[in-house]
Amino acid sequence: MKLGFNLLLWTSHVTDAHWPIIERLKATGYDGVEIPLFEGEVSHYEALGKRLAAAGIATSGIGVMPGDGKSAVSSDAAERAAALEHLKWLIDCTAAIGGDICAGPFHQPLGEFTGAGPTEDELAYCADVHRAAAEHARQYDITLAVEPLNRFECYVLNTATQAADLVRRVGADNYGYLYDTFHFNIEENDIAGVIPKTIAEISHVHISENNRGVPGAGHIQFQPVFDALKSAGYDGWLTIEAFGSALPDLAAATRIWRPLFTDPTDVYEKGFALMRDGWDNARA
Repeated sequence: MKLGFNLLLWTSHVTDAHWPIIERLKATGYDGVEIPLFEGEVSHYEALGKRLAAAGIATSGIGVMPGDGKSAVSSDAAERAAALEHLKWLIDCTAAIGGDICAGPFHQPLGEFTGAGPTEDELAYCADVHRAAAEHARQYDITLAVEPLNRFECYVLNTATQAADLVRRVGADNYGYLYDTFHFNIEENDIAGVIPKTIAEISHVHISENNRGVPGAGHIQFQPVFDALKSAGYDGWLTIEAFGSALPDLAAATRIWRPLFTDPTDVYEKGFALMRDGWDNARA
């Protein structure tokens, strides 16, 4: 089991200026960090990856499908081709930082809707693009983890069942889905109950509170989630994803309109204790 922290709490582009934060996370006990991959050259991430490796810090990568003529579910072949190229860039950047997981909602651009659920054609398009991306990731021994989001952020993937169905449609052994407690707290009747049903398709886990603030300070019951994951034999990342209001663009994208915590230290220290103790106490 690896415990990680997503750096989107502080930035959408990690540079040397953020190294003190990474060092504090390591000192807290985290095994690694999740690096946002939103911009920049692969060479930037290669330099960052070397520094992370030298410090003994493991990594995963997180990215989105940005739109701008890029969508894995578009009926336009050119847009799907552009989406695949973007996914290849995400994968190359993940390899550059030494990551083993490339995760995120890279099936469709955030906040775009058609007024209906996904069509069979859209799911087929998405599977084709992601199957090709998984083949590209195979050379680096990287696993892709597509992230279903709540219905207010996307329409193609909202539930564990939908995500697991897409994983089976893609049919690649290095392709799974990202289980996120925040989104499933909205979409699922039993957020722990979906784990044994889809454990074969889960390749990454985000631990996130119902308001995306301090894990354990809200109403999500995390212990049943840890119990279900441990009982099912999950042995990948548990990564905290939380958001604040320090970055206006990111706060707007994540709909953070008010302070969710007093100090970021509370988020990563209390979150680490929640995951460590929760996993240690989980019933296998």
